Amino acid sequence: MLITLIQAIISGLAVGGAYALFALSFSITFTTTKTLNFAQGDFISFGAFIGLSVLWFLTGKPMNASLANVPPVVWHQVVSALAVMIIVGGTGLLLYLLAVRPFAGKGGMSWVMSTIGFGIILTSGGLALWGPSQVFVPSPVGDQVLHLFGIGVRPQELLTLGVSIGIMLTFDWIMRSTMMGKAMRAVAHDPRVAGAMGINAPAMMIGAYVLSSALAGLGGFLIAPITSASLFIGLAIALKGFSAAIIGGLSNPRGCVLGGFALGVIESMVNLWQAQWREVAVFLIVIVVLACRPYGLMGQRPVEKV
Repeated sequence: MLITLIQAIISGLAVGGAYALFALSFSITFTTTKTLNFAQGDFISFGAFIGLSVLWFLTGKPMNASLANVPPVVWHQVVSALAVMIIVGGTGLLLYLLAVRPFAGKGGMSWVMSTIGFGIILTSGGLALWGPSQVFVPSPVGDQVLHLFGIGVRPQELLTLGVSIGIMLTFDWIMRSTMMGKAMRAVAHDPRVAGAMGINAPAMMIGAYVLSSALAGLGGFLIAPITSASLFIGLAIALKGFSAAIIGGLSNPRGCVLGGFALGVIESMVNLWQAQWREVAVFLIVIVVLACRPYGLMGQRPVEKV
């Protein structure tokens, strides 16, 4: 029983690392631009298939061919991951320029529908190019289960956890110890004051969407070997990432990260008990947190100026 419990915690941390990455991507755009990318789920799926397409090209396989019997090559995976971040990040730039910036500073929430519409266009294009079927994605570290002290762990789970932690620590260091991070925090606090101080606020906002989209795409590519790639899995995963951000505090990047890990572990533990109650437990926690702490466990109430 103890071994099963530890294994569930490790698996929960691995999935929670992906949730934390997606929660962080939501926090980046919200704190900097006060908007959210409601097409984030489509970016997750898009990232998985962009990585697959690069793998098909590097291995000389035709589009939608099976990679199940292709030996994993680390540099193929590294090149694919870099391509995912560049291409999906560039798509995030298009999203901001076409679907967010035209509505910035205007009344209402037109950007909500425009980002949703952008995501629908992205998914429709993906369906035309890759089709609706699930596709197996090989892991760069193999699919052989590792047994440590009787605990079975998939190498991809450990890789996802390690990469997620590395990215989040790097982002935290950038935000707190570099001039770029301080500029982003200043824009998040008040874009007009930041602009008066010589900070290029529009560039910071563009950078926030590019970074957020790149993280979503990379997360989709990392989690694809665990769940398989499908153009329809991104929405459910993004919803979990957004739930993690709500639990931890959408305005607090560290809170979003902790919320992601906590949500992954809770989901894994409930799965041990009754798998069908997993989704119920997740969103019940979200409701309870919103009822008790509307701004999240680590979020702060915004200061209203009068």
